[in-house]
Amino acid sequence: MTCRRALLAIVVIAVISTAGAGDGVTADKVFRIGLLATGSASSFAVRVDAFRRGLREVGYVEGRNVTIEYRYTDGRPERVSALVHELVALRVDVIVTQTTPAVRAARDATRIIPIVMTSTADPVEAGFVASLARPGGNVTGVSNVAPDLDGKRLALIREALPHGTRVGVTWDPRNPGLVRRMKEMHVAAEALGIVLHPVEVRDAEQLDTSLVAAIKDGVGVLMVPTPIASVYARELAVIAASKRLPLVYDTPEFLDDGGGLMAYGPSFAEMYRRAAYFVDKILKGAKPADLPVEQPTKFELVINLKTAKLLRLTIPPLLLSRADHVIE
Repeated sequence: MTCRRALLAIVVIAVISTAGAGDGVTADKVFRIGLLATGSASSFAVRVDAFRRGLREVGYVEGRNVTIEYRYTDGRPERVSALVHELVALRVDVIVTQTTPAVRAARDATRIIPIVMTSTADPVEAGFVASLARPGGNVTGVSNVAPDLDGKRLALIREALPHGTRVGVTWDPRNPGLVRRMKEMHVAAEALGIVLHPVEVRDAEQLDTSLVAAIKDGVGVLMVPTPIASVYARELAVIAASKRLPLVYDTPEFLDDGGGLMAYGPSFAEMYRRAAYFVDKILKGAKPADLPVEQPTKFELVINLKTAKLLRLTIPPLLLSRADHVIE
């Protein structure tokens, strides 16, 4: 009887000691994640909350078995490289970031620490991965590559605002992803009979002067790609409200900031939540080289009727009927 009890005790101890070993989340191990956001803490709050939620779903609780080193550029892209090197010096277990320049800076700083993208244009074209199915290096994660999305946004603008044939697009020529998008948008705009007006934005001061000039040139609606919205959401809201300028975004998270009329695209918050699953696999021992890059499969059209009413715009009923969500 004593031997049987001793054997049972050994089995129980073995089970307890191995519980969690298979899933990589152990009581005595605290992982360190470096999160680099190309904007401010407030502009990334929704996405960071989604990332934390994703971590909790796979067993990580901040302050208990994981710590997160937050780094924000606060609208200063020149800080990206220095912030990346801070994270590398801290020897974080994984770096999470987004945008082509930020991922490139991280990969240039380290080929050892795993890098998880949360929303990057075309990682194959950028040279970050060999292919979406087999990344082959230390970079993997979620890509928002979808070449025809901007064309669809332009078509939606043409449908919502039949007389808005001059469309402004904010962009930063230092961002290769936005340079690529501008080229594609020019082709799509020409096919739709839309005059595309590039609005260059390198800092907040240029944002104001460029927008004033664009409005004088007859721009009646402004497309704002997420890399720009993430940095200048508040400034855009103020200018849009004062100039009665409707804004069209890639994602609905900016629609309530002011002037936001419409958004079409994937949920960037969801992409951050998915990034947590890549982090989990990597912390459990998987190599980024073997983790296929994910692409969003669901795209939503959200229309803000509150903004439409403030701007005295009438959204066609047929377009409203196709919206996945209407803000009233």
